[in-house]
Amino acid sequence: MADYVVEFGKDGRRIEADGRLDAAAFHRNHEPIWAVLEQFLAGKSGDVLEVGSGTGQHVVHFARHSPGITWWPSDLNEQHLKSISAWRAHAQAPNIRPPLRIDLSDPDWVRLMQAAGGPPEVLAVFCANVIHVAPWRVAQGLFAGMASLLRADGRLFLYGPFKRDGKHTALSNAVFDTSLREGNPEWGVRDIADLAKLADSAGIALSEIIEMPANNLILVFARA
Repeated sequence: MADYVVEFGKDGRRIEADGRLDAAAFHRNHEPIWAVLEQFLAGKSGDVLEVGSGTGQHVVHFARHSPGITWWPSDLNEQHLKSISAWRAHAQAPNIRPPLRIDLSDPDWVRLMQAAGGPPEVLAVFCANVIHVAPWRVAQGLFAGMASLLRADGRLFLYGPFKRDGKHTALSNAVFDTSLREGNPEWGVRDIADLAKLADSAGIALSEIIEMPANNLILVFARA
């Protein structure tokens, strides 16, 4: 089952005086997620963009474990952006850039990000628990951006709950999907096959499916 659907800061958890938010999901999933990312990033250098950084806790953890990588957090929600900035200041990690405001539903989001000082190309993009709590056009925008943003050796890592061949991988995910669609018909757990089609149109391809705790997966996409 996915980790959150409530906006951070409105989920009843503590907000620090400096604006730092805390996500319960972070404490459950940051280590297994990093174990996957580390296998790809070890020994490499370059820029990594996190889209939908939420509280900012993940990017701080990742940056501490990869001093040779420059991390670019981002989000659309203003309170999330403030939390990311606060976590960045708290961590004092020199390899985390200020958070970027990115709207993946905007077809021009890559150019706008770069005009705001973002990286011209990236070694990897990491996106966790975003596309199922957003309209389908957000997934479309995310994949479309990979065509111009990913390096030739780059990867897109997509974390969350997914359907396989139209079927849920767990009963809890099916229940979660129903609750999402009842709250917003444009939301819902996405099917891997549909995402693979989006990837194909962007010149990338699904290269690996990694089983994760709590019925989640990481989908890895690489240049075709």
